[in-house]
Amino acid sequence: QVQLVESGGGLVQPGGSLRLSCAASGMIVSDYVMSWYRQAPGKQRALVAIITPGGSTNYVDSVKGRFTISRDNAKNTVYLQMNSLEPGDTAVYYCNAASTRSYWGQGTQVTVSS
Repeated sequence: QVQLVESGGGLVQPGGSLRLSCAASGMIVSDYVMSWYRQAPGKQRALVAIITPGGSTNYVDSVKGRFTISRDNAKNTVYLQMNSLEPGDTAVYYCNAASTRSYWGQGTQVTVSS
């Protein structure tokens, strides 16, 4: 049974940093396209960052230079390092694993506010 568990969210001031974790079980993260999505209140869930099995990464323009997606194969965990956070980054952040099937975590809340 595949399970993705996100953690690391919280309340942070503008300009601050957070690191989100997505711990996987029942699957191997390096075999999947792993992504982070976010959903702000009243908006649709949107892709933020992606890492392929080969290690290639890509980001939505609004987070380029501020966010970094990475993968620790030994821990079977994917991370999202978020720096220079802005109020517009406030959302529930979800981890996704995609191959022939797609799996979602339960989400973790990130609130950027002074």
